[in-house]
Amino acid sequence: MVFVFVLSAFPGIGLHIAGHGNSHEVWHNWAVFHVLTNFLFFVAAIFHITTHWGWYKGIIKNGLGRKSKITVVLSVVFLLVSVTGIILLGVNGANSDIGLLHYEIGIATIILCVGHILKRIHLLRKSLK
Repeated sequence: MVFVFVLSAFPGIGLHIAGHGNSHEVWHNWAVFHVLTNFLFFVAAIFHITTHWGWYKGIIKNGLGRKSKITVVLSVVFLLVSVTGIILLGVNGANSDIGLLHYEIGIATIILCVGHILKRIHLLRKSLK
C-alpha cells in the first residue's frame, strides 16, 4: 500500500503543478500517469479494505467506540477522492471545478494517509523482518 500510495500522490501533485504551466502535453502526461497509478492504488485499497472488513463491520455493529476516528475519516475522504476522480474521467478536468475539488480532497487524503502510515510504522517494519 505504501508503494502505490506514493505512486498515486506524486503524479497528482505533479499534475496540479503542470496545470499552472504552458504545456498541455506535460499536463496530459502527468494525467495519464496519475490515472494509471491510481487505478493500481484503488485496486490495492479494495484488497486492503476487504482484509480489514471486520474492523468496518465492528463499527456498523457496535459504533465507533475506541476505533480510530481518523481511520474512519480517511475512509470517507478516500471514498470522496475516488468518486471525484471517477467523475473526472468523463469530463474535461483541466481547470474545472470538479478537478479543483478532487485536488483539494486529494491533499486531505495524502495528509490522512501519511498519518495512517506513521501510526502503523512499527507494524510495517515488523512485517518486513
